[in-house]
Amino acid sequence: MIYQYNEIYLDNAMNNLGEAIDYAFYSLKLSSAEFINLFITSGYAKQFEIGNPKIISGLSGTELALNILETSNIALSSIPNSRNEYDYSPEYYAGYILVYFTYKTGIPFKSINKTISIDEIIKMYPLLHETSNDKAIDILLNKFKNMSKATNLQIMRKASKLTQKELSKKSNVSLRSIQQYEQKVKNINKAATDTLLSLSFVLGCNIEDLLEMV
Repeated sequence: MIYQYNEIYLDNAMNNLGEAIDYAFYSLKLSSAEFINLFITSGYAKQFEIGNPKIISGLSGTELALNILETSNIALSSIPNSRNEYDYSPEYYAGYILVYFTYKTGIPFKSINKTISIDEIIKMYPLLHETSNDKAIDILLNKFKNMSKATNLQIMRKASKLTQKELSKKSNVSLRSIQQYEQKVKNINKAATDTLLSLSFVLGCNIEDLLEMV
């Protein structure tokens, strides 16, 4: 997968969204679902996706949460102090691993949230936090694919921010074929090897990532 920004900012981005969700939940008394919706609608999710250093690294988690509320025109009567030991809460971990998920797959926060809610990720905390980050992403991605009506080709294409026409032009695979694979009119598992190679090369993924579970 083609990553969206320099990896040197990734740890800060993961920690900061984790801290922001934790602070919003425990100090600001917002539900995790309410806060993640504000994160998306306020435009801050998009800043994370493009790796804006001023947002993902230049703000603390507490500052991020407060900025999101301010942008969303939500006024506070008082501002609670920052919390300690953020990394011990399921809410922190959900934000932490969510950033890693979008970074590794290129799938936007909005698309993930429509398919796997932040509350579902929090419920998976006992399973996910006991394993490696990459294994956790494999679990979440499989869940995302199983719950999403989109084909793997469509998921990867949208993650790469390409239209069907653009993918066709870059890969030399006909537009009609791409449309039929995404609509499951044609079985991509039976596509020619050179077709799969061309598509996977443009999308920056492995051939296996495009195949559908039987």
